[in-house]
Amino acid sequence: MPTTRCPASASAAATALPVMPLTPSTSASTRASPPLVPRSRCPVRVHLFRWQVICRPGAASTLAGMAAPAVASTALRTLDALNARHPWSHDDVYAPVVLHHARRVAAEGGTRAVDVGCGTGNLLRQLARVLPRVTGVEPDERCADLAASATAALPNVEVRHAPFEALPERSVDLLTFVASLHHLPLEPTLAAARVALRPGGRLVVVGCYRDTRADRYHSWVSVALNPLVGLVRHPRTATEHPAHMTAPTREAAEPYVEIAAALRTQLPGVRVRRWLFWRYVAVWTAPR
Repeated sequence: MPTTRCPASASAAATALPVMPLTPSTSASTRASPPLVPRSRCPVRVHLFRWQVICRPGAASTLAGMAAPAVASTALRTLDALNARHPWSHDDVYAPVVLHHARRVAAEGGTRAVDVGCGTGNLLRQLARVLPRVTGVEPDERCADLAASATAALPNVEVRHAPFEALPERSVDLLTFVASLHHLPLEPTLAAARVALRPGGRLVVVGCYRDTRADRYHSWVSVALNPLVGLVRHPRTATEHPAHMTAPTREAAEPYVEIAAALRTQLPGVRVRRWLFWRYVAVWTAPR
């Protein structure tokens, strides 16, 4: 993932987190990583295409059966066009979840947060109002520059243009991954996160997973709700996607069941649940 370092004060620079290398990847070495594409071309359109294929009957012998794929295809193209006119970020919907846990951490005396894959800095600005020290790690140079500019007036925020690397042991009170964990090797990253958290600290993951038939009910509801949410959040027709929706990203390689199993193995007691809009939420509190 991309990162850029924004100018920090001398005191902030002196206390910057040292790091140890963690090689990025999307999954096991035997699995090929999906290509990076702009976010504006990613989630909904890909899912619409998948469900267009899944909805097709195998062998249509009647006129109604033959018409069904065409009807489904037309409906999905209409939804795709509507989504393009009223774009919105699925990740923004889950910001209140992350902020809830940030406030809980702050109430228990936590002071430092690290947001891995901070994008253009939307979440950083909100975390800065809750915790005294916030660091954003962003591997994409353009997004990191935008995040640095967006948080330049916030003295308690630092943006690093760099890939995610393992943090020192017990150095962070809140560690967040919002649509970024699938860019990294799953189990090694979770192990590094477990070590980095201070006792009582929290890991919050809003993650992406590879859509499968097991997710079809969540996907159907998400496909139906997506344009409605877009109309409510952005009633005016957009001429281009917002900057925070154009960062390079890739589809997740692992299905939800595989991710949930890895989370439970690496983080005993983790709470993980699949939600709408092709996301899951996982929360883990480090033992005291």
